[in-house]
Amino acid sequence: MLRSMTGYGKAESITDDCKLIIEMRSVNHRHGEITVKMPRQFMALEGEIKKRVSDRFKRGKIDVFINYEQSVTGGAAPQVNLALARAYYDAFIELNHTLGIYEPIPAALILAQRDVLATQELTTDLENVSELLFTTLADAMDSFEKMRVAEGEALFKEINGRIALISSIVDSVATRTPVAVAANVERMKERLTKLLADVQLDEMRLAQEVAIIADRMEITEELVRLRSHFVQFDGLLSAAEPVGRKIDFLLQEMNREVNTIGSKANDSVIAALVVELKSEMEKVREQIQNVE
Repeated sequence: MLRSMTGYGKAESITDDCKLIIEMRSVNHRHGEITVKMPRQFMALEGEIKKRVSDRFKRGKIDVFINYEQSVTGGAAPQVNLALARAYYDAFIELNHTLGIYEPIPAALILAQRDVLATQELTTDLENVSELLFTTLADAMDSFEKMRVAEGEALFKEINGRIALISSIVDSVATRTPVAVAANVERMKERLTKLLADVQLDEMRLAQEVAIIADRMEITEELVRLRSHFVQFDGLLSAAEPVGRKIDFLLQEMNREVNTIGSKANDSVIAALVVELKSEMEKVREQIQNVE
């Protein structure tokens, strides 16, 4: 089962005390890279968060966003810094006297000054909140994985279809090969006969030379290995674990065989088929870059 490296997931938990939203998104990456953006009070949990994410997702650049809102209750009322308020009041009185202004100083003016009015910072009990956080994280990962699997299914259909096309092109190469070899051998015989028209030819030696030339054009081994790679490809596409890197390596091996076929087969039809093979394999390679 293929899984895409791109995806998005979200989960939300609401209790009487807080609201917790966790979002996850990812893009392609050669390795696995996890970034967690969260309130400072959760920093102690960052290592465990990354571990749980990396246990489920092996590749991709994954961003985890944690938004935590705590309910304002009981002792969390706004606090007035009376000493600072008195200092501002005295400063305004002195300014009024200096400028000859005799107006009352409104309380709202003093409260508007920096740090005079502050909300008591709410403390977070990590022991109690961590259970909710990791439960919500698990839900977010489920949502995240669902999207990656859905995109992976689309990739599977695309890649499987192209591999089937590549296999059919290889069959065409195999069908053409005996014809191409026979034509090349015949041309070589004609050339040697013309070049050595005035020379007594040793038929046995001529046959040996022609056989050597034909052997150099032989691509049966490459075709056998390509078909073996197709079987491996089918197995990887159905595997449960992440296979993106393995498929990428297998494609490199397939491309090597195709290049060898292109260099050996002195035939315009096979050359055209090789170009088509390379084109389709490049399309598969582009798709594989998005597979975990």
